[in-house]
Amino acid sequence: MTRLSPDAALVADESFVPTSHKGLTYPFGHVGPEPHQVMTVASGLRWVRLTVPGPLKHINCWLIDDTDDRGPGVALVDTGMNLPDARAAWKAVSTGPLAGVRITKVIGTHFHPDHIGLAGWMCDHHDAPLIMTRGEWLTARMLAADARDAVPDAMIAFWRAAGWNDEQIARGNGRGWSGFRRIITPLPLGYRRIADGETLMIGRRPWRIVTGSGHSPEHACLLDEERGILISGDQVLPRISSNVSLGVTEPEADPLGEWLDSIAKLKKLPHDLIVLPGHGDVFSGLHVRLDALDREHRDRLDELAIFIAEAPRRAVDCFGRLFRRAIGPEVLGMATGEALAHLRRLEIDGRAAKDVIDGVWWYRAPHKS
Repeated sequence: MTRLSPDAALVADESFVPTSHKGLTYPFGHVGPEPHQVMTVASGLRWVRLTVPGPLKHINCWLIDDTDDRGPGVALVDTGMNLPDARAAWKAVSTGPLAGVRITKVIGTHFHPDHIGLAGWMCDHHDAPLIMTRGEWLTARMLAADARDAVPDAMIAFWRAAGWNDEQIARGNGRGWSGFRRIITPLPLGYRRIADGETLMIGRRPWRIVTGSGHSPEHACLLDEERGILISGDQVLPRISSNVSLGVTEPEADPLGEWLDSIAKLKKLPHDLIVLPGHGDVFSGLHVRLDALDREHRDRLDELAIFIAEAPRRAVDCFGRLFRRAIGPEVLGMATGEALAHLRRLEIDGRAAKDVIDGVWWYRAPHKS
């Protein structure tokens, strides 16, 4: 089967740094569904795992028993990327363990292509509605619409500001500006909006929507409070922190601050939930995991503050202090966005100042008054 190699920066789920997962338990061990198979997680709740390119290797998709005015079926949470392997896997599932089962609705936790890449295809094939938060829906529509051959000058200036050299800019230029559209199927013209705190009925069960941000604008988690199950998407992953990046579309945003606020918000949920993540294994120990994510991001901020106090630094100069792996061309965009998110958080906290010299952003300790 032909394999495509989309720009890794569009699979913006990995933060490059494995994080502490001590204290977590895995109710199924480290066993997940086999290729083209479905695994039962709880009554009326099943799990499909699809391959994705890059170090993440897979995406978890969830099937929840549902009924609509046309009869019984399943609601699908996240779809996989628009790649031949993923489409072939869904066809095998639909003629195998899910033969004759109709998808009643497609729910996207967030706009990243590994999560909604096949949403349009699924909605069209099953005549099913797409359900997302407004922030995720609008971002997906914007990125799909803004496809062009040439990389915008503003993006090139952003790369240069972060410290990219001419070779790195040329490589980024060579990818063009339509990668997002290439790895999603066209989305339906309309969608159903969900919002934080809303209850979404799936079958006879209420699922409460809990949103977070930082990794994406308005990420939806789904909570079955009665059974203690949280479909967390990428808002909580068991072994890595999701990528938290500052981007060209909102260069004065504070994604890391939003991410830390979302961690505090999710800590208000029960500690003993069974968490169904977008990547990795099903686990319990939500508060332990959230505490580790919070602590390790704050530790990285402290280390970065010391580093820029020694001498002014660009975003690319900070990779060695933030990431415990080499940053090659395939992840340069994500690493740059994450470094900028941390530097921006320090700037907002009054722990960093930014000087612009010949279009390059240099971060340093603020002058003492």
